[in-house]
Amino acid sequence: MMMLITYDVNTTNSPGRKRLRKVAKYCVNYGQRVQNSVFECVADAALMVRIKKDLVSMIDPSVDSLRFYSLGSSYRSKVEHYGAKPSYDAEGFLAL
Repeated sequence: MMMLITYDVNTTNSPGRKRLRKVAKYCVNYGQRVQNSVFECVADAALMVRIKKDLVSMIDPSVDSLRFYSLGSSYRSKVEHYGAKPSYDAEGFLAL
């Protein structure tokens, strides 16, 4: 299934900037960045539970926010892309 993860971390102070880096680095390990604070992650339900738990533990809920949008397994018909940054095959091979 595909999950869209978005976040907004308050970076007005040093701890906030550290949280932002931590959240972004974590998301890079599990998904494809499609915009600055937006990642598309393809994973099974058990892994998504772990990803959510880990990310929620990284933020300060009084000033930061996380959003998870479940696009399910038939996500291809739900995603449209226009403009810069070419689209990619979310389940395809990623060259490192």
